[in-house]
Amino acid sequence: MISVENLKVEFNATPLFEDVSYVINKKDRIALVGKNGAGKSTMLKILAGEQGPTEGSVSMPRDVTIGYLPQVMKLADNRTVMQEAELAFEHIFELQANLERMNKELAERTDYESDDYHKLIDRFTHENDRFLMMGGTNFQAEIERTLMGLGFSRVDFDRPTSEFSGGWRMRIELAKLLLRRPDVLLLDEPTNHLDIESIQWLENFLATRANAVVLVSHDRAFLNNVTTRTIEITCGQIYDYRVKYDDFVRLRKERREQQQRAYENQQKQIEETEAFIERFRYQATKAIQVQSRIKQLEKINRIEVDEEDNSALRLKFVCSSRSGSYPVICDDVRKAYGTHTVFDHVNLTINRGEKVAFVGKNGEGKSTLVKCIMDQITDFSGKMTLGHNVQIGYFAQNQAQMLNGELTVFDTIDRVATGDIRLKIRDILGAFMFGGEASDKKVKVLSGGERTRLAMIKLLLEPVNFLILDEPTNHLDMRSKDILKEAIREFDGTVIIVSHDRDFLDGLATKVYEFGGGEVKEHLCGVYEFLQKKQIDSLNQLQKPDQLSTSPTASKKDDSNDKVQSEGKLSYEAQKELNKRIKRLEKQVGECELAIEKIEGEIAVLEEKMTTPEGAADMSLYEQHQQLKKKLDETVEHWEECSMELEEAKG
Repeated sequence: MISVENLKVEFNATPLFEDVSYVINKKDRIALVGKNGAGKSTMLKILAGEQGPTEGSVSMPRDVTIGYLPQVMKLADNRTVMQEAELAFEHIFELQANLERMNKELAERTDYESDDYHKLIDRFTHENDRFLMMGGTNFQAEIERTLMGLGFSRVDFDRPTSEFSGGWRMRIELAKLLLRRPDVLLLDEPTNHLDIESIQWLENFLATRANAVVLVSHDRAFLNNVTTRTIEITCGQIYDYRVKYDDFVRLRKERREQQQRAYENQQKQIEETEAFIERFRYQATKAIQVQSRIKQLEKINRIEVDEEDNSALRLKFVCSSRSGSYPVICDDVRKAYGTHTVFDHVNLTINRGEKVAFVGKNGEGKSTLVKCIMDQITDFSGKMTLGHNVQIGYFAQNQAQMLNGELTVFDTIDRVATGDIRLKIRDILGAFMFGGEASDKKVKVLSGGERTRLAMIKLLLEPVNFLILDEPTNHLDMRSKDILKEAIREFDGTVIIVSHDRDFLDGLATKVYEFGGGEVKEHLCGVYEFLQKKQIDSLNQLQKPDQLSTSPTASKKDDSNDKVQSEGKLSYEAQKELNKRIKRLEKQVGECELAIEKIEGEIAVLEEKMTTPEGAADMSLYEQHQQLKKKLDETVEHWEECSMELEEAKG
């Protein structure tokens, strides 16, 4: 479907990658992986036609449609959620308007026997069938299903998009993209702003209803659940594996080990041959053998071991000075927006040197309390006290996006560096993998991960003893996350981390503050002990909306759920019933998957018939197609319900 041939991309005459060739086929599920800055986002931009390569070409049929979700988007704020989502069906609205014009013309004309009139009838019939086949009569239901799958509730549909955070507006853009049903979906970090339910819904959608998918993500579970093929970009080359991510990691390790063994054996053979040549080079009796060995040496096809990218980010937050014993104290702090109370009666004390985690579902006030501490929000009630000599370094969720895109990497740091540190800017940038010509790149061409690293450098240059990090791992690859974690662990000051990443918080947080239902609860333990208390497997499960509302701003307490959690283990009879329920749901999910596969096969056969001249004229095929599409939607919806119910039962 898409053919990439001999692709090369250069920045300031330095190749990002070169001689890259591969093909994207129909129904491919491709994970594009590699370290930050390897060229993943650049590759997606080239496939989307938003950037041209230095050399090579990308070929595709004219009728292939591309849907592209970048990491950073410019979002409009002058429509409601529903109006914005409806933009995905602009082509249907145009077709509908065209049908209305033709229908009006048919009603007004009286030349019923003319060829033009009959041609108009044929054109109207053809366009009307196309309108029905494109789902022109049920697109509203499709919009609602997609928006609710991504976490919105019906009460949100008529709210202006300006009332939502950037993360929620990104969900609207994702909804529009999915509703267009393009032939190829290009997704750059689609899970960064999604909670666990929305991620699961997106996984299901991509696995069953999307066409070809190429995605960049640092969420290992998401990659394993969605993709079946992995393309690695490393050291300017690509390696194509027809397996999911976990299998790719294993195969890559095996390939490098085999290459290394073969390389070592060959080097030993070469050394022995060269030693023989050197030893007998000047002996006439051995001349024929020496010449034979020289020819043998020339014919050897030298084995090369894939270069392993061992460059690494080296972070160290230096504690500027000693703060007071209690950097933050909250006494009965309350914050509300109109009638909506974000949190109330917040009482917490953070001690000097503590590393604490703020966890909870979106919209429950984690970032709001951080902004209260930062004095960015002042219209709260209660008392907020900052300790003596507290110097705060703040990393916001959108910190990387706030950088000036027209400045170079060097100029960005040069403008904030002071004193003798200005003489060491090149060394600092080199330590953050911005060495050499990379420091002269403009910020606007950097990947999301590179921008995050650059924002981290700015933070490092500030003299602080109190770090507040709001979702610092967004856009960072797995290796960079580990390095950041180690730097925070070694920091002597106080740290607040807002995150849903369980593995990142493990070993860092010694105290957990849980946000939910307008309350902030203190848990004097690490993240895993907290999870055991909550009897859940993942911090992301805190994102699950309550039964009464799925609105991103709604917050209700479920007393019955708390009661079940406090009772500890299930009784034998209850466990037996639960196991029966799980088996029943697993059977239903399996039956749905078989039915979906069967219906999709029938649709494919029908669509193939419809492409023939005879099929195009057979109106009954269009009716069958509509019925099958409706049946498929109903089956997928039932499959989604059973899958979510099964996940809850297992959880």
